[in-house]
Amino acid sequence: MSLNIKFIEGEIIDQYLYDENTTRPWIIGFSGGKDSTMLLQLVWTAISKIDGILRQREIHIVCNDTLVENPKIVKNINSTLSKIQKAAVEQDLPIFVHQTTPRLEDTFWVKLLGKGYPAPNNTFRWCTDRLKINPTTQFILNKVSEKGEAIILLGTRSDESSTRAKSIKKHEIKGSRLRKHVLPNAYVYAPIKDITIDELWQYLLQVNPPWGGTNRDLITLYRNATGGDCPLVIDVTTPSCGNSRFGCWVCTVVKKDKSMEALIDNGDEWMEPLMEFRELLVEHRDDPTWRDTKRRNGLDGIGPYLPEKRAEMLEKLLLAQKAVQETQPEVQLISNQEIVAIQLAWYRDYYFKRKASDIYNSIYKTQIDMSKKVAKMQQELDILKEVCNGDENQVQLIQELLTLQKSKSLMLKKRGLQSDIERRIEKELNF
Repeated sequence: MSLNIKFIEGEIIDQYLYDENTTRPWIIGFSGGKDSTMLLQLVWTAISKIDGILRQREIHIVCNDTLVENPKIVKNINSTLSKIQKAAVEQDLPIFVHQTTPRLEDTFWVKLLGKGYPAPNNTFRWCTDRLKINPTTQFILNKVSEKGEAIILLGTRSDESSTRAKSIKKHEIKGSRLRKHVLPNAYVYAPIKDITIDELWQYLLQVNPPWGGTNRDLITLYRNATGGDCPLVIDVTTPSCGNSRFGCWVCTVVKKDKSMEALIDNGDEWMEPLMEFRELLVEHRDDPTWRDTKRRNGLDGIGPYLPEKRAEMLEKLLLAQKAVQETQPEVQLISNQEIVAIQLAWYRDYYFKRKASDIYNSIYKTQIDMSKKVAKMQQELDILKEVCNGDENQVQLIQELLTLQKSKSLMLKKRGLQSDIERRIEKELNF
């Protein structure tokens, strides 16, 4: 192998042992793709060569699950993470596995089907912050708060793109392997930044993961998908995804999901319902007949999806899920928690014509009973209208204030409730 592995491992060992601050933990961004797999293998092997008594620095492996990742990728990543956690304990390494996910109120389906956010595009890519950056950023900030500082290890490589190369160079600290991160007291270490794509594949083909198994499944996945992976996105300077990529199966930012198409062509026909649903999102993303004529702030303009269209999309999503589960029973495209949150969002938009539970029950022939909740909320609305003498503006104001309170309780986000309420009242009074 032309790649000087011993030199890279030596640098990793040196950085681990002789860093000026031996208490700041390492946080490895792991996406399960080729780059982060090579990074983790090199770090693991290097740290294993250090005497156990000197392995005091914690290493946290952080994998972000957007909850709308390609199911085939999810299966591969979950299997790998399980092996990593088990092997770390068996080999007595200070390595800990974490999976971050978006908050319930920020998941793709709650935003799109619940609140009516349009499918993302290049000018309104609302998903990246909520699904990718925020969950992982919060983990990093917690570690920084706990330890004072943290070092983030990323599998970024200079030859992946000129933009990435410039970003790596721009943030370098002269005379140091580290570069500054946009988060305070956080630094980035990229051990494989100078490795070429040919060297990377050569390494993965010849060196098996130290946590067990081989890279055969990963290599086959790339071969069948003919695409690149999405890196762990921790800030806006990290490129999200390329044009042919692994990642969110619902992504409408790219014109075509070439990797999913290739997987289908190579035998994964069960993904066809996913492809059809994604095409539905693309087709109607900018369709004015699917959108409200007012924005959520009350101003004229293209607003959120109409409630009846959200219900229609939920029905088609559940039909797609059921079709997939005929051959892949473990695949769940949307969780029951998300369905409940979607229903709550519909209540708050005064949409009672269709119920998320009824849509689910009609497809799965089961009984998720939300009737009591519906009846209670309808009764509350009737009482509210009576108290407000039919004044829709007052009804809306109180509903919004109640929504704020309920969302803080349901979503475990109680901080800032008083200030949110005060801002809403000030807006109503035109202060």
